[in-house]
Amino acid sequence: MITGRPGLYYALVILILVVSIAAGSVTIWLRSSPGYPIDISTMPAANLEWIHIDGAVANPGVYPLAAGDTVETLLQAGGGVTASANLSGLKLYIPPAGENGPQKISINSADAWLLKALPGVGDVLAQRIVSYREEHGPFRSAADLIKVPGFGAAIYQRIKDMITVAD
Repeated sequence: MITGRPGLYYALVILILVVSIAAGSVTIWLRSSPGYPIDISTMPAANLEWIHIDGAVANPGVYPLAAGDTVETLLQAGGGVTASANLSGLKLYIPPAGENGPQKISINSADAWLLKALPGVGDVLAQRIVSYREEHGPFRSAADLIKVPGFGAAIYQRIKDMITVAD
């Protein structure tokens, strides 16, 4: 048991050290968490421009886009960033006029390295897709991927909006 002035002094020093270590650990943990990215993309509709704001914002959703709006204005439209926002991971996508969304990968012309970019498609499956295409000719529909050995319906459902048979 700690008694007297020296004992009280040591107890106080130990308490301060424990609190400092705990506070330092929490601070390091908070700074090391990567946070969540923020995605901003435009969505043309009628004669208005609309913008989709998603990720680490208070109110993700679709908001009207006015000429001269800044990224800060857009983030405020989404309710501001959350505490877990990673602003260094900010993604801004503005499609060119006439483009409705991200470019799709043509399964009839893509090389294996490009097919590997699709979720759930690794080295082996990408090579099987290329080999199947070389052996049987071009795919007639994206759903024909299910005929490739090892390619299941679950993977197809995950990537069907990212692929096309057009060249």
